[in-house]
Amino acid sequence: MGAKLKIFVLISTLWQLSCQQPHSSAATTPAIPEVVVAPPILTGAAQLSEYLPLLQGKGVGLVVNPTSTIGTTHLVDTLLTHQIDIKAIFAPEHGFRGTADAGEHVANGRDTRTGLPIISLYGSHREPTRSDLQGVDVLVFDIQDVGARFYTYISTLHYVMQAAALHQLPVIVLDRPNPNGHYVDGPVLNPAFRSFVGMHPVPVVHGMTVGEYARMINGEGWLEGGRQATLTVVPCLHYTHDTTYELPIPPSPNLSKMEAIYLYPSTCFFEGTTFSEGRGTPTPFQVFGHPDFSEGGYTFTPVSGAGAKHPKWENQLCQGVSLTHLTPEAARAMGRINLSWLLDAYTRFDNKKEFFLPNHFIDKLAGTDQLRLHIQEGWSEDRIRSTWQADLDVYKVIREKYLLYN
Repeated sequence: MGAKLKIFVLISTLWQLSCQQPHSSAATTPAIPEVVVAPPILTGAAQLSEYLPLLQGKGVGLVVNPTSTIGTTHLVDTLLTHQIDIKAIFAPEHGFRGTADAGEHVANGRDTRTGLPIISLYGSHREPTRSDLQGVDVLVFDIQDVGARFYTYISTLHYVMQAAALHQLPVIVLDRPNPNGHYVDGPVLNPAFRSFVGMHPVPVVHGMTVGEYARMINGEGWLEGGRQATLTVVPCLHYTHDTTYELPIPPSPNLSKMEAIYLYPSTCFFEGTTFSEGRGTPTPFQVFGHPDFSEGGYTFTPVSGAGAKHPKWENQLCQGVSLTHLTPEAARAMGRINLSWLLDAYTRFDNKKEFFLPNHFIDKLAGTDQLRLHIQEGWSEDRIRSTWQADLDVYKVIREKYLLYN
């Protein structure tokens, strides 16, 4: 074959091959992007098959409140339909039905809907006694938390686990997401300031679910005498600490909005001051002010009502600041405790000697007296925050051992 013929055959072959190739991407119809829908979060309570076998044939004690639901049905009602033998309901702060004020005495009684006995675990009676646990073979804890150390449901968890360890009863924690579980911040509690609003050496925002926290209580030997409870945690499905989770039921009367839940770790410090934190208004923990405060440009009048009986500065016009312009997304995105509101209020308040309550409740909330002292000494927010970092770094290493969610 001559050279020219060979070249012709080669060119012809290449041309035929090129015709067999698929068209360029520019000529094809653009692919429709696949829409990925995240599966819904399932709470521990919603996974009945994981814990019903552990309850059948047993006398059950339930530590529950209005947030203890599967969908719209309360856990108590669900378990009764499955013929679970419920011996007692143990009620935390705010009560079983959730209508009591913060700090209000919750009395024992009977649930009007089911006739089941209700035993209060708030006030002077925080730990179930042997008498309370008569006939109980297993304790179930199912309460929605908000992820702040001074929110007392985790303190109730401690005492329930302590009673279980003492009386050799297993504890089942039905886990729920932590709406403030995406960050860790604040001073770590100094044991000298231990109280019911802060029992363990963890920061104000601990970044754990109740189930993870229970594992830490056990693992760090925080129960009396170093005891450990026999613990089972039924974890959430399809949840991580970065997952945004909107609480379907308010966890307490004054945290009825997601904005308030996200702001709570920052604005709750006002409970240790003479300023109103908004109890007795439609926006608790979203506003703060005082009758003698001349700045801020926002006014409100706290009034007595359900969940806020006789609030601070009842029926008096307060002037201050509203944070209601913050959307839930903006409030969540802060991802840290905001001290600027507390610092500004102190700096601009004329009567600084009366800014902090005489009982120094702020120290219990902070878990240390250093926050109050540094504010009084005129420290900046950044300087105050810098004092937390070493303890936070140590805590984060400890926390890592007990996490259940990536």
